[in-house]
Amino acid sequence: MADKKKKWIQSAIKPQNEGKFTEKADAAGKSVHEYAEEKKDAPGKLGKQARLALTFEGMSKKKSPLYDHASSKKD
Repeated sequence: MADKKKKWIQSAIKPQNEGKFTEKADAAGKSVHEYAEEKKDAPGKLGKQARLALTFEGMSKKKSPLYDHASSKKD
């Protein structure tokens, strides 16, 4: 049971669906966060994807001043 709880992220993202929500956000001309906030109450698959994106965003590690990667910097 404990192993199943640890691996929920792997089962939440299927390889064939990776990046689909980001593509939708790009097509709408918005960032992933903006698009997810807008669509989090949408019914069906889109709403599920939006809520999952917001969940993953909240799980990201706090940025350390020692971590100096270009993708971690917000403009």
